[in-house]
Amino acid sequence: MDNSYSAVMSRKSEILKQATGIEYDQFEISPIAFDYEGLMASCEYSLEDVQKILRETGVGQTPMVELKNITQLVRSISPQGKGGRIFIKDEAANPSGSFKDRRAALSVYHAKKLGYKGVVAASSGNYGAAVASQATKRGLKSIIMQEVYDSKRNGQPEILEKTRACEAYGAEVWQLTVGPELFYIMLCALEDTQFFSASLYIPTSILGIETLGYELADQVMQQEGRYPDMVVVTHAGGGNVTGTARGLQKAGSHDSIVVGVSVDLRGLHMASDSDFNRKSFTTGHTGFGIPFLTWPDRTDVPRNCARGLRFMDRYVLVTQGEVFHTTEMLAKLEGMERGPAGNTSLAGAICLARELDRDQILVVQETEYTAAGKLPSSQLTFAEENGIEVRRGDPKDDAPGKVIVIPETIEQFRLKTYDVQEIRRSYIKNTVEITKSHEPSQEDIKFLAEDSNASPDFVRETVASLKNEAAA
Repeated sequence: MDNSYSAVMSRKSEILKQATGIEYDQFEISPIAFDYEGLMASCEYSLEDVQKILRETGVGQTPMVELKNITQLVRSISPQGKGGRIFIKDEAANPSGSFKDRRAALSVYHAKKLGYKGVVAASSGNYGAAVASQATKRGLKSIIMQEVYDSKRNGQPEILEKTRACEAYGAEVWQLTVGPELFYIMLCALEDTQFFSASLYIPTSILGIETLGYELADQVMQQEGRYPDMVVVTHAGGGNVTGTARGLQKAGSHDSIVVGVSVDLRGLHMASDSDFNRKSFTTGHTGFGIPFLTWPDRTDVPRNCARGLRFMDRYVLVTQGEVFHTTEMLAKLEGMERGPAGNTSLAGAICLARELDRDQILVVQETEYTAAGKLPSSQLTFAEENGIEVRRGDPKDDAPGKVIVIPETIEQFRLKTYDVQEIRRSYIKNTVEITKSHEPSQEDIKFLAEDSNASPDFVRETVASLKNEAAA
């Protein structure tokens, strides 16, 4: 068999069909539109089914913890009557230490049900450990592919910690340098092993996270007699926001405001060899967050089920230094050593809670385990070794890839609100450009409106303005 790059890429549809068991073509409506809910329902698991499957391997039913000391601190710097109650869903209580166990548990179960002997996943973060853990529980083999190194073989401490975790759970770990070859190598592995593709973007992955949103809403209702006013979610590829929001809706928590939060790493290119080790966060940053909102189908499967723009009410950015400060604050005020990814959303919540009334409830949707390679000390030491200045001061001076400024007080925390309308325009623009030989139909307009959480009129006006710009 010809395993050249061009030959493997020409076979990718066949490889992915075999590796996922999904006939993606049957959900296609046009070059633009597809049957999203049909694809989500294609594996035929109800919420109750998923909850039962997760319980079998000890996933879910994690604690809901009120951060009373942090809430008190936030109120001390808030306007009169402001400072909502901050709760946190402690997902570090899952078997491998993060919410990723939820998406891995259902995908691995599904792989075994379909008769696969093993699973393949591409992840430099917690998902790899989750897949490895769940595969071991189900008696399947696992191969985890990680982008670990730059061309000088310098590896990020957080990713190397995840390598250790994956291997501890029995996975075979393939370590790669940063670059475009990951997808090609993954396709080769899937074709060679005939294993299941436990992609982050298949239906089972998102359905697993729905249990988190549902559980979160149910716990707040049970404890407080109401649903949360705001749910704050770390945003990267979109699965976390998508699954959580869908779960909230299934629980009946329709009025909860869903806020996505990313670390502001604008200016750094995540596929750049020179930029790769100039960031201190492997996930939950704008290098994933913005591209996946403006073009979600940039994935390892034909259609991405993680579509954050459908479900996100607001998108805000925090600095690297604010997240490091928050990590220390959570440990020293609440006795919870967690992070760093979950503390991205908590850093956002510090500011967002100041906008809420004191009787309102804000839930930070997840925590994650921490370990030596994930601690701020490891990350900041690595940053300094790569020529990045680390200092205390005002986080407004934070400069991705150059300076990490850790706030001296939480009064210095400032949210940057990213214009969701602008993201919607960018998504529609990308869609029109990528499918430029196709004239959008009324069904396409409807799909784009649903997919961007906008009105059909907004979509029509945007498409028309793009045509006028092109004509000019």
